[in-house]
Amino acid sequence: PDTSIRTLHLYMNDQIDMEVRVREGACRLLAACSQREQALEASKSLLTCNSRILALMSQLQRMKEAQALQRTGRRSSAGGSLEERKPCTGKVAISDIRIPLMWKDSEYFKNKGELHRWAVFCLLTVGREIYDTDLVMVDRTHTDICFEETLIFADVSSGFELRLELYSCYVDEEFSLAQAPRRLARLSGSLGRSSGKRLRAALESATACGLNGSTDRESDTDRAGSPGGSPVHAPALGPKYHLLAHTCLTLSHVQNSFRTHDLTISGTEDSSFWLPLYGSVCCRLVAQPNCMTLPVMSGKLKVQVSVQSWSEVYGVLKGTGLICYHRQEDVETSEEPAFTIPINKETRIRATEKDPVLNTQSILITNQWAHGESTHMLVTHTHQDTHSWMEAFWQHFYDMSQWKQCCDKLMKIEVPSPRKPMSLPLKQSSLYHDNGKRNQCILDYLCAVNA
Repeated sequence: PDTSIRTLHLYMNDQIDMEVRVREGACRLLAACSQREQALEASKSLLTCNSRILALMSQLQRMKEAQALQRTGRRSSAGGSLEERKPCTGKVAISDIRIPLMWKDSEYFKNKGELHRWAVFCLLTVGREIYDTDLVMVDRTHTDICFEETLIFADVSSGFELRLELYSCYVDEEFSLAQAPRRLARLSGSLGRSSGKRLRAALESATACGLNGSTDRESDTDRAGSPGGSPVHAPALGPKYHLLAHTCLTLSHVQNSFRTHDLTISGTEDSSFWLPLYGSVCCRLVAQPNCMTLPVMSGKLKVQVSVQSWSEVYGVLKGTGLICYHRQEDVETSEEPAFTIPINKETRIRATEKDPVLNTQSILITNQWAHGESTHMLVTHTHQDTHSWMEAFWQHFYDMSQWKQCCDKLMKIEVPSPRKPMSLPLKQSSLYHDNGKRNQCILDYLCAVNA
C-alpha cells in the first residue's frame, strides 16, 4: 500500500538524518580530540556513520525505483496473476570472530625490532544494517585478533550477503593533534539548517574523513596532487583507518559450529596499516529462520490416532513439527504437547477428495523412515480451514527449501551476558568512555554545542 511505502520512506529519511547528526558530532569530537584513544574512537565512529548513510541512501533509492516500476503498471493481460511465493526472513548472528596473525620468527619468537601497534576493528554489513565491533589494539605479542561480540542481524532474507571488513590504523606513539582547534567556539555552528543541507555537507566531507575505506583506493598523495584539488579532498585531521581485509559470507557458510573462511587481503607489506594475516577468519555464523522460531499456522484439528479413534487437538506448525496440544491454553502455559508429527523437507502432504457423506476433506501427512513410512490423517472443521492449512504447509516447505541446512535443526544464538571489556583504556577525562553509549554521547555533545 502507498501509505505503508510513504511511512517507510519517512522512517528511512529519519534514520539518514539521525546518522548525519551523529556524524556531525563525530567530526566535532575528532577536531577537538587531544588524546589518541579519543581520536581513534571518533575516527571509527565517523567511518561507521559514513557507511550507514550510504547504505540507507542506496536502500531508499532502490525502494523508489521499485515503486516507480510498480506505478508503470506491470500487469498481465489476463487481469493479474498470483504473487510469487517469497521465503520467510530470519535472524543471522556472527560471533567469536578470530583472525590469526602470521608474524616473522624474528618479530614474534625473538621479539626483535621496534614494537609497533595497530588499532583494528571490524565492520559488518547486511543490506542497510551495519554494525561495528569494539576497537582492539594489536602488536606482535598477539597471535590472533579477537572480537568477542555477538552481532545479530534481524529480518534477513535467505539470500543474504554478510560483508565482513577489517580496518586497521597504525598507532604512532608520538600521536598528536596539536594542530586541531582547542576551542569548539571557533567551529561553525552547524553544517546546514535543513536535513538536506546537512546530508549534502556530510557526504562532501565524507571523502576527506575516509568514506568506507576510500583511503585505500586513492592515496593521500594522489588526492593532494590532483588537478584543481579542492579542500573537500584534503586529508582530514586525526587517524585514518584503511581496509585491510574483507570477505563475504552467505547462507552456504552457515553452520552450527566454529568455521574458517577465506579473507581477501588489501594493501601490501609496505603499507603502514599492514598486518601479517594468514588470510583467513574464524567465526561462528548461525541463522534462525522465522519458520523455525515462530508459528506458521495454528488452529483446531482432528487427528486420527487409530482406525476407529480420533483426537481433538490444537495444532501449531513450527520448525520441524506439527505440535499437537490437548487445548489451546496449553500453548500459552508452555505445557508439554500431546504428541508431535514430524515435518521436514522429505515430508509429503496431500489433500484427499471431499467425502460426499461426511462433507469433509482430509489432509494426509506422510514421513519416510528406515523401517518404512508413517501417515497421519488430519481433518479440519471447514473447507476454508483445509485450504489455509495446505497453503501453510506449502509455504513452510518452501521456506525450508530456501533456508536449507538452517531448517534441519534450530541453531542457537548465544548472547553473552552484558559486559564491557575495554580494549582501549580511556582516561576519566575522555569525552565518552563507553563504546555502547558512543552515539548518544555524540548527539548530546552536539546539542550542547549548538545550544
